[in-house]
Amino acid sequence: MRAHLPATGRPGAPRVPAGDEGLDTAGRPDDDTRPAPAESPDGPGRAARRAPSLTVAPGRLGRRVRENLVAYLFLAAGLLCFALFSWFPIVRGVLLGFQEVTFAQPARWVGWENFQRLFDDPLFATAWRNTGYFTLLALIFGFAAPFATAVVLNELRSGKSYLRMTVYLPVMLPPIVTMLLWRWFYDPGPGLFNSVLEVFHLPGAQWLESENLAMVSLVLVSTWANMGTTTLIYLAALGSVPGELYEAAELDGASIRQRLWHVTVPQMRFILMITLLLQVIGTMQVFVEPFVLTGGGPDDATVTVLLLLYRYAFVYNDFGLASAMSTVLFLVLGLFSLVYLRLTRTKS
Repeated sequence: MRAHLPATGRPGAPRVPAGDEGLDTAGRPDDDTRPAPAESPDGPGRAARRAPSLTVAPGRLGRRVRENLVAYLFLAAGLLCFALFSWFPIVRGVLLGFQEVTFAQPARWVGWENFQRLFDDPLFATAWRNTGYFTLLALIFGFAAPFATAVVLNELRSGKSYLRMTVYLPVMLPPIVTMLLWRWFYDPGPGLFNSVLEVFHLPGAQWLESENLAMVSLVLVSTWANMGTTTLIYLAALGSVPGELYEAAELDGASIRQRLWHVTVPQMRFILMITLLLQVIGTMQVFVEPFVLTGGGPDDATVTVLLLLYRYAFVYNDFGLASAMSTVLFLVLGLFSLVYLRLTRTKS
């Protein structure tokens, strides 16, 4: 008799019932048709999260190393130049303040002796008092004049570019040229200011030889020479004030003074504060004006901190005392710099 073969066509294979093609011989689901395990609602399985793939192609890793190496080399060059010409002089100057230095003999460590001699010098208090007086006058004249000039220039409809260049022109002059020009202005004989007073039959003045007028004269020179930069900053800030605020103020019947006080000043409050701090830091380092115009006179009425520091170092050849003076000035200006950084960080 002829043997009957199973329905599968393979000898000895059991017959698979119709509709159960996805089951193996034991009645379990086949590997190809077994449903995939359901993913957890948190995303991929724990095993995938425990063992993330950290393999990077060797070529890609080498390229990243080379790119970062070049970037760090460029950064190292900049840091080296900055450290050589900025950080090293600061650290060296602080160390010199604790040493006796004449550059003729090896430096000798003296500790706080230089600072004690500095505080005992009567000119130390005089220099700080004169510097504070100069800073106060500079804030009265030099802080208000650029702001008023910027407001006037901002209201003009024609000739604004020419006037901006005219205001900024003194900044481009070398400081020594500016000082010599103003020395002629202040000349008690044929000077410009006394000649103008003579036209109006007014007595001339000893601008740089009078203890009462010398510091005011220096402040006028400093204001004229440096107000151009601050004026341009104020002009840029005025251009960012929304015009709708001025239109609303005009509709409410506000005068020019009211618009200036209630619209312009509040909108420029941050810029005004920053320029105020920068001006304080700058004016406390005044040197060129008293050095060229008055030499610290008359009767030490215009001796400033930097001028006294110059005398310690290059007149008395006491570089340790000069370094101690520079360290004190560095600490004082550092306090104002911290306030400046705090304000800019808060604004940002």
